Amino acid sequence: MSTRGGHRGGNAKRGARRSEFNKIYTHPLPLALEPPTSDADSLARKCTAGFLGLLGYSVARISSPHLEGVLDIATRSVWVPNSPDAMLLWRRGFFGKGNLSRSEPSWLARQVNQRKVKAAGGMTAEEVTAKRRAERRQFKLDRARAMAQAALEAESAFAATGVEPAESSVVIPSAATWKPTKPEAAAAAADANSPIDEGEYEDDVVPEEDLVDVEHLQLTLQEAFFLIWTMDCLSLTDSTTQDSLSLSQIWRTFQNIHLPALTLIPSLDSVPTRFDNPFLIHYVVFHHYRSLGWVIKGGIKFCVDYLLYKRGPVFSHAEFALVVCPVYEDPSDRASSPFDLQNVDPFTWSWLSTINRVNTQVQKTLILVYVTIPAMSRLPPDTLSSPACFTHYSVREVVVRRFIPARMRD
Repeated sequence: MSTRGGHRGGNAKRGARRSEFNKIYTHPLPLALEPPTSDADSLARKCTAGFLGLLGYSVARISSPHLEGVLDIATRSVWVPNSPDAMLLWRRGFFGKGNLSRSEPSWLARQVNQRKVKAAGGMTAEEVTAKRRAERRQFKLDRARAMAQAALEAESAFAATGVEPAESSVVIPSAATWKPTKPEAAAAAADANSPIDEGEYEDDVVPEEDLVDVEHLQLTLQEAFFLIWTMDCLSLTDSTTQDSLSLSQIWRTFQNIHLPALTLIPSLDSVPTRFDNPFLIHYVVFHHYRSLGWVIKGGIKFCVDYLLYKRGPVFSHAEFALVVCPVYEDPSDRASSPFDLQNVDPFTWSWLSTINRVNTQVQKTLILVYVTIPAMSRLPPDTLSSPACFTHYSVREVVVRRFIPARMRD
């Protein structure tokens, strides 16, 4: 009975959490549909709305937020320092990541929670982890010490009697029965376990209202350009001059940032001339899957370029792992290229098997995304003057799955 009740309680918690997530992350993009204003209560407006509804049209208007970002050339990223703007981008499409967090910008919330936990005499998550690691380290030392003592005792008995003893008086601790001792196990976490001097704590702690959110949202160049060009909801300023950047300046700067350091160019605003620019190749992939409704995030943790989420990281794990493979339409363009693109050469079977095995173990399907780079001899140089050049790129996908004979006989 208790087990069933526990299962019901767990399912109820997961259901409540999912319902809360559905409310928070309602909008898949920064753009949102808003109902008509209050003046739509007139009979004529209601009739017009009903007639348009029969034709498949809606009278709701599109709300586009105005967000501001700062281009940081050193990190090849765009920073969104305003906290409301950062949370809007995260909750409407899971764009970017907090520079002090693993994904969602939650540094301020974590700091507030840590202060509340300390005020109540508890331990923060970081302190609990440190204590657990210290106890695990002491357990290994105690077990090794007991095993060495048992071996020494057996050698002494064998030397004295010539017979190996059947049992040893030394008890070797196990993980199920071992308990930490105060002098060694809790040395690293002594401060965390000791009583808190409230007067001393009040002098050191920063009041919650005095906390300043120092975290910013960090966008990749592909995410930023998608928000600028496709959504028209983000404007950029240069971090050095504090000047606003136009779309044409952003277009040229994002490409010139990827040029090697030894390449001499007059400025980052110079006209680009290469179709194999890494920014263009990766943006083609990013735009392709974003336009199909997928949430695309970085996949360096699993040795791939991108991960595809059906709704977002808070709802489920990524289902697909992408490896971007550039393909030159004209192989001679590669010889004159200043870029050292990855995955242009054919893969070795050992590399492909390793990547596939890593992602198979975490329930992800590996996809090789081949991006065909148009030939420079086929298109005029001014093609790269605008984002219209993306129409000359093509994307092909190859799904790679690990064959397991014992599981796939049927």
